[in-house]
Amino acid sequence: MAVGLQIGGLVLGVVSWCLQSSCTSSHIWKVRSQVESLTSSQWQFEGLWMSCAATSLGSLQCSKFKTVLGLPAHLQGCRALMILSLLVGLASILVSVLGLKCTKIGRTSEHIKAQIALSGGIIEFSLSGVFTLTAVSWYAARVIHDFYNPLHGGVRFELGTGLYLGWAASCLAIVGGSMLCCSCRKTTPAPPAGHFSYNYTSTNQGQSIYRATQASDSSSTKAYV
Repeated sequence: MAVGLQIGGLVLGVVSWCLQSSCTSSHIWKVRSQVESLTSSQWQFEGLWMSCAATSLGSLQCSKFKTVLGLPAHLQGCRALMILSLLVGLASILVSVLGLKCTKIGRTSEHIKAQIALSGGIIEFSLSGVFTLTAVSWYAARVIHDFYNPLHGGVRFELGTGLYLGWAASCLAIVGGSMLCCSCRKTTPAPPAGHFSYNYTSTNQGQSIYRATQASDSSSTKAYV
């Protein structure tokens, strides 16, 4: 059961990282609203890195943002969060692979491997997924605010497919990290070497056997039958 949870969490983590990468490089974080456009044969959309315009004839023109410091604060913040989510997500995948029960790494004990898998799940859950969720939600909130703001004098945009990719990626990352965390159950540590137990058994003839615990150096081991 634990192995299945670990493998499932790792698969979801890999899929979420791929979606995060697609979301970061997507140019369709917001699309110009068709309500204000004079014709439906032209589209304008923007992402984190460039703005594009397309026509129904198939022509596409994209221009990168020429400045970094001159960009809005939410755009700079979303860039940083998405890059961090990719780096942390990749690190969590590597850590989770090392913590799988089916992988053999030297003489690493099962308890240590469980702790490694738990660390990968926590990193994936609390950092990568949350970073992506924060970035896309922040960007979407800004788009919605500008769309309904009557004092906004610029072009009105609506939510693009890149935001939905980010929401899907964050959900998968959170679910995958939760599965990795749930796969780590507390294990009872093995008894130390040299430990002796006390057992009492009785036979049908009424005979009793007493087995003593570990004796000290000053006395010898005795058994009574």
